[in-house]
Amino acid sequence: MTTDAIAFFLNRYGLTTDDLNTLLGEALADGGDYADLYFEYCRTNSLNLEEHLIKAANRSVAQGVGVRVIVGEKTGYAYTDDISRESIRQAARTAACIARDAAKSASPVAVTARAAAHDLYPPVEPVGEVSIERKIELLRDIDERCYAADRRIQKVQVSLADEWKAVMVATSDGVLTGDMQPLARIGVMCIADQDGDLRAGRAGGGGRRGFGMFTEGELGPEALAREAVRLAILQFDAVDAPAGPMEVVLGHGWPGILLHEAIGHGLEADFNRKKTSAFSDLIGQRVASEACTIVDDGTLPGRRGSLNVDDEGHPTSRTVLIEKGILRGYINDYLNARLLGVPRTGNGRRESYRHIPMPRMTNTYMLAGTEAPEDIVRSVKRGLYAVQFGGGQVDITSGKFVFSASEAYLIEDGRITAPVKDATLIGHGPEALTKVTAVGCDLELDLGVGTCGKDGQSVPVGVGMPTIKISEMTVGGTQR
Repeated sequence: MTTDAIAFFLNRYGLTTDDLNTLLGEALADGGDYADLYFEYCRTNSLNLEEHLIKAANRSVAQGVGVRVIVGEKTGYAYTDDISRESIRQAARTAACIARDAAKSASPVAVTARAAAHDLYPPVEPVGEVSIERKIELLRDIDERCYAADRRIQKVQVSLADEWKAVMVATSDGVLTGDMQPLARIGVMCIADQDGDLRAGRAGGGGRRGFGMFTEGELGPEALAREAVRLAILQFDAVDAPAGPMEVVLGHGWPGILLHEAIGHGLEADFNRKKTSAFSDLIGQRVASEACTIVDDGTLPGRRGSLNVDDEGHPTSRTVLIEKGILRGYINDYLNARLLGVPRTGNGRRESYRHIPMPRMTNTYMLAGTEAPEDIVRSVKRGLYAVQFGGGQVDITSGKFVFSASEAYLIEDGRITAPVKDATLIGHGPEALTKVTAVGCDLELDLGVGTCGKDGQSVPVGVGMPTIKISEMTVGGTQR
């Protein structure tokens, strides 16, 4: 994988390792601690079906190189979409001028190719190589199944997007590595109409696997259509959500998005280095109940958030963030690991060559406990069972969050009863973790729909959790 990616760039653009060493030297010409070159070639395809017709079909190619120079805490960054020696040299000189330091005169170490530590996405019929006819056939199959499932379905939208990205990273400390990264995602939305009351249901997923993931199982046409229709129809029977403090049970899988937003971002090293996170200076202290162990793991095969190497060329890893309630560490990139004096975790990520890398999550989830999910529900006298989440907001500094539940139910006398609508969960990330009183044995990761935003950049991620009970959380709804 590594050698293939390196050969792809060197052969395609007529470059040599000597050229890379020279360009890194240009980047450090005005002084600097470190420099790197990030090469990217990305080919994307997308199809959208609506009203039984393909309404959009797009194909695009993006390529370029980002050059970064670091001096202390200062970073100079420049990029070019022309992968030629002269254009890269100009970008290197620009980055060097931004981060110049006449007192330093570091010289780059000659780059040597290093093999990736992982092989997480073997090329089994990549989605990007499947004919457009087969892709259209798949979308039409889902479309037909949705309409056939219930007469109240009035509109269906189905989309399929895939990308193939090759990256190569050369650093001034002598690293030369690369990766070829497939990624695909399918999405379905159904709109149901019952006497003028319109409700939408959504389903989808994907990952770094072959086209076969969309032909059967949880992401096959039958399962996707059934789930999207179910979620749309379910809302016709929903009652108003209760309001006020109560016990809350979170279902397994996608509800891990609450961990990602309310906890995960606060554990990114840049926020903690700058003392702007609710978790700053708390390593070694209890920040959650003993039942909680939370990890970030970029090494899970085929997952949406997984990578063989991060966008700085460092191998991804499994990082324990919270262990039995004790904060053990943060996720970091090259810059923040160096400034904090800690090992890198392989979480330096960027949206594209146009963007500077920063600490970002990969697949973030809570480890399973020992309790049966049905026993957790039975232990609740009155509360809310939240299965799916829509949008949410979190304040990194304070830790406060608000999430809307797109699928939730009442729990009454230990039984799941009526579905509810317009429920929101309001809380404080660290405080919510201390109130986790039960953790189920049913850990599950999401189906591969997550996209994380930070500082204007978006990257694919994964989330997950087992069923858990939080002893008290504020639910926003209608007071009963």
